[in-house]
Amino acid sequence: MTGASRGIGRIAAEAIFQSDPRVHLVVVARGDSGRTVASELSKGGRSVSSVSADLGSLDSVRSAAAEIATQLERGELPPLHGFVGNAGIQYTNALTEGADGYEATFTVNVLANHVLIRALEKHFVPNSRITITVSDTHFGDFKHNMGMVPGPVWQAPEKLAKTSAFAKPTTTAAGRTAYSTSKLAAIYLVHEYARRLPKGIDVVSYNPGFVPGTGLARNADAVSRFMMGRVMPLMALMALTSMATSQKDAGRYLADVVLGKTTASTGSYVDRAKVDRSSDESYDRTRERDLWNTVEKLTAA
Repeated sequence: MTGASRGIGRIAAEAIFQSDPRVHLVVVARGDSGRTVASELSKGGRSVSSVSADLGSLDSVRSAAAEIATQLERGELPPLHGFVGNAGIQYTNALTEGADGYEATFTVNVLANHVLIRALEKHFVPNSRITITVSDTHFGDFKHNMGMVPGPVWQAPEKLAKTSAFAKPTTTAAGRTAYSTSKLAAIYLVHEYARRLPKGIDVVSYNPGFVPGTGLARNADAVSRFMMGRVMPLMALMALTSMATSQKDAGRYLADVVLGKTTASTGSYVDRAKVDRSSDESYDRTRERDLWNTVEKLTAA
């Protein structure tokens, strides 16, 4: 599981253990944070281990995947029943590069998951589930984000992987467009995984809704950080907006999806607690195939 260190991922990890104490959770996180989270989660005899990875570096992600695969082959880990790609990042521009020279949002939100899934594909046992956290910002309308995040602007995947792919790349709007576009890309890949992964490995995308206070906006301006860190969480708690989801609920919903308590066929889009239809734009076989071919090329070792 990536993104288990904080926010809905941390809550989901706790909820997973509450529902099924037999789970062994492998936390994939940067530096010492994974070990810290694993130590905290393992209290009470829970089985938790960690593998270090910087999701902004594909070499680091490959090394983490190889370490997990080795532990599986040696029997040091129990059979692999799932993967949760919950980590995500949003920048205040579209100019930030990852270690490999690709745009950082695309690297973390799209390419890192692909590297892990492809590297571990042969290790999944039957009745496994891959869960990828996406976002309803991919709809690009006021109903789903109150105009706070611009909608996706799809382009050739090779261009999306580069910096300056969007207008006025130095602006926060460009950074947020990179984010919503990366989440559209993640949904495209979920559809393609559903067609390409071996039978018995289900893959679903999970939308938590707008979850304020998670730290996703930590790179934003002071006003946005205040709104998303203080005002919106209060509105969600008081049920003043149906768009927002509390961290507690979002984490619980994610745990239910991961454990299969939320019934969803492979390729499904789960909106919080139920299967729903993602945006009309998110169903495009040509884009899905083109994106698959591009990420395969970009992530080749």
